[in-house]
Amino acid sequence: MKSLHIKKGDRVKVIAGDDKGTVGEVIAVFPSTQKVTVEGVNIVKRHLRDTASQPQSNQVTKGGIIASEAPIHVSNVQLVVGSGKDATVTRVGYKREEVTKRRPDGSEYTAERSVRVLKKDAPKKGGKK
Repeated sequence: MKSLHIKKGDRVKVIAGDDKGTVGEVIAVFPSTQKVTVEGVNIVKRHLRDTASQPQSNQVTKGGIIASEAPIHVSNVQLVVGSGKDATVTRVGYKREEVTKRRPDGSEYTAERSVRVLKKDAPKKGGKK
């Protein structure tokens, strides 16, 4: 399974679709389908009927029209650092960091781990002036 450049909890900006320009937080990530769910983006409405979870119990789930977020493709979002007017679009890079690990017998050894880091601001479109 491939990993995505976006993780749960990241702030992203929608760069395509009806909600273009909206900034929100990632609620869920689906690497197998390459989709993410972003807070306040791609709102869909579902009609639900009243249901009883157990016929013996008197619990009834109330129905009605429920609005919730639907997943969008990961290529339609871009990672953002900051919030409001200070929000800048960035890219993700990885670097190797040395860490100390411990074996079950108590001895320690050094190993490397890949850590996600933010690169410089993404280049602006339009080229040289």
